[in-house]
Amino acid sequence: MHSRPLLGQTLTELTAWVTAQGQPAYRAKQLHQWLYQRGVRHFQDITVFPKSWREQAQLELGRSHIAQRWIARDGTVKYLLQLHDGNLIETVGIPSADRLTVCVSSQVGCPMACDFCATGKQGFTRNLAVHEILDQVLTVQTDMARRVSHLVFMGMGEPLLNLDALVTAIHRLHQDCGISQRAMTISTVGVPQQIARLAQAQLQTTLAVSLHAPTQELRQRLIPSGRHYPLEQLLADCRDYVARTKRRVSFEYTLLRGVNDTPELAHQLAKLLRGFQSHVNLIPYNPIADADYQRPTMEQVQAFQRILAGEHIAVTVRQTRGLSAQAACGQLRSLVGTIAK
Repeated sequence: MHSRPLLGQTLTELTAWVTAQGQPAYRAKQLHQWLYQRGVRHFQDITVFPKSWREQAQLELGRSHIAQRWIARDGTVKYLLQLHDGNLIETVGIPSADRLTVCVSSQVGCPMACDFCATGKQGFTRNLAVHEILDQVLTVQTDMARRVSHLVFMGMGEPLLNLDALVTAIHRLHQDCGISQRAMTISTVGVPQQIARLAQAQLQTTLAVSLHAPTQELRQRLIPSGRHYPLEQLLADCRDYVARTKRRVSFEYTLLRGVNDTPELAHQLAKLLRGFQSHVNLIPYNPIADADYQRPTMEQVQAFQRILAGEHIAVTVRQTRGLSAQAACGQLRSLVGTIAK
């Protein structure tokens, strides 16, 4: 049994492996194509390989098993994937007329414990390996029979707590799967020192920082980890990131009715971000069973947006996708079961 899955390996690594198996080097290109373009799940299914080799090589490609899938009314598809060790993660395919976006998980569960997020309520099990990150994208691409063009690392987990695997996976997704880094977004609530480490990687991805509050006191109420990472320091690190990468930072702000959606807080947020090369993405709260927050009305969302725009802050409201399949932002959780319609 080959210990390291073939998915996640470069063409050079695959060539070394293929020749060590006593096969001609050109087979590595075939293997690479079947892994990354065709999304093959089993070594035995690579029909261009000699039957004898396929039968004798009991190989682990590194693919998951689709335990369940749900289709929302808007065409968004949520997948519950079972990993080799029995752990479960969720990933989401979000189709639109001109693109297919995959919302990718980076951990089984999440240690950040944000109060309004289903994944945060689940707790943390482990980091995902490179092949488990790639597998999600290939699973959606094959199942939806459409090329994946955009990625958001906004699924289960805190991507910056799994930074080495994340950066390697991004290089593989770009070089081997042909997805532009500029079409990838990494979302974080902020982890001390990690934004600087991400800047060192010099990726062309977009960094999206989950702010959710313009004051330290309110932020740490919503995001417990925020008490170890003051808002002032987080924003200083974001400014440093912009200076070092020349890439804009996007700020995500989940609007919770009566909690962080008041006009006063909108003005405070504008003041906090003034002079920053940034963009604010407002996310109307998506309900979860074990939190009693409410979604603001569309009027409240638009009022908050108008204040930011009036203060010259670039702002958009995220269109909610996948709500009827519990596949929207903040709703992902590794549970088998039916979804309430």
